[in-house]
Amino acid sequence: MPGGVIMAEPTFGVIADDFTGATDIGAMLVRGGMKVVLTIGPPVADFDFGDADAVVVALKTRSIPAPLAVTQSLSALKALRQVGVSRVQFKYCSTFDSTPDGNIGPVSDALATEMGSDLVVHIPALPINGRTVFKGHLFVGNALLNESGMENHPLNPMTDANLLRCLGAQLKGDVTLIDHVTLTTGADHVRAALAGSGGASHVIGDAIDEADLRVWADVLQDAVFFAGGAGLATPLAQRHSDSKGGVPAQPSDFGTALGGNTLILSGSCSKATLGQIEAFRKAGGAIRQIDPIAIEAGEVTVEAFAKWAGETLTDKPVLIHGSASPADVLRAQTELGEARAGEVIEGALSKLAAMLAPQPHVARIIVAGGETSGAVVSRLQIAALRIGSEIDPGVPWTLALDATGTPLIPIALKSGNFGGEDFFVRASLEDSL
Repeated sequence: MPGGVIMAEPTFGVIADDFTGATDIGAMLVRGGMKVVLTIGPPVADFDFGDADAVVVALKTRSIPAPLAVTQSLSALKALRQVGVSRVQFKYCSTFDSTPDGNIGPVSDALATEMGSDLVVHIPALPINGRTVFKGHLFVGNALLNESGMENHPLNPMTDANLLRCLGAQLKGDVTLIDHVTLTTGADHVRAALAGSGGASHVIGDAIDEADLRVWADVLQDAVFFAGGAGLATPLAQRHSDSKGGVPAQPSDFGTALGGNTLILSGSCSKATLGQIEAFRKAGGAIRQIDPIAIEAGEVTVEAFAKWAGETLTDKPVLIHGSASPADVLRAQTELGEARAGEVIEGALSKLAAMLAPQPHVARIIVAGGETSGAVVSRLQIAALRIGSEIDPGVPWTLALDATGTPLIPIALKSGNFGGEDFFVRASLEDSL
């Protein structure tokens, strides 16, 4: 792959605001029949995408200052257009992680302007994972966003489920709604409603199930730019595959192709991940927890964790986590400062990844949490990922590649809220526990 000539020009591109979100949408595109390459940061000009239909660019812009997020996103867009991409989605989390300053509004505004789009349609819903939008309000399962646990997010606490208000606080332009009643009248009526949106520059689209997403795919299949979560990716990819008249691509099963054991590193503090850690514990998994206060004080070292993990991985999977309850997170943030507490966890877990990945008994790695995934990917110097089969909806196995295209290790990057309760048990090969 290094220095290769691009054999095919991908036509669809995604700019994702974190690494787990990038693998999430990559998996959904693969499910719809596309071949997908994910690059860490903008692709270099001579990168060989082979026969990829779509390119996903993974950035780490969700929680950085809005002007910097805009700059990095525009750089990614420029790179995508240089390799032939003509249609682009800005992908953010299906829980609409953001702050009153951004970054969803400012980034989508800037990308739309560059793409020549006067109206940005936002489809955050991901019904397969319980994220639905009704009357402009985001639900996680049966709970409103601000009652789902996301109100306790350590970086971007979400305290309002009304997406029109959330997005409107980040923008100078108006935000309007295409509600579910309009959606049920069909794609033609939705197009008419968009055309008569009254001068608004952004639209939130309701969607409560896969049928709604298929309507939105009909509406947006030729759009040069739109924004949202991963839910729309599969029906859009299916339309692409149908238009080619070929057999949809079959995903590779990178995660189970090798023997050895699984290293799991978790920095996510979501309810879902905490439940998955407990299920792994109950199944007999080997677990250690990192206390950032103890690490910072020198009471325990990363090297000690690595020694234990290296010995244990000869026989069974290992899970090392900085995941903690809201009370423990607050304790660490009070003691160390909000930013430093997160940095210690990310630094420790990424260092462990670098120390343990080369060991012969480590066959694959799972990382839980967007910020942690970004830190691990950077420390391992991963340049790109080939997207393979899904473990759970939105969480695929991938094959990590270095800058020369040489395979490194199978890796799964899991958004904190994704996966069933037994995710870590199943993904680490249950029969080895």
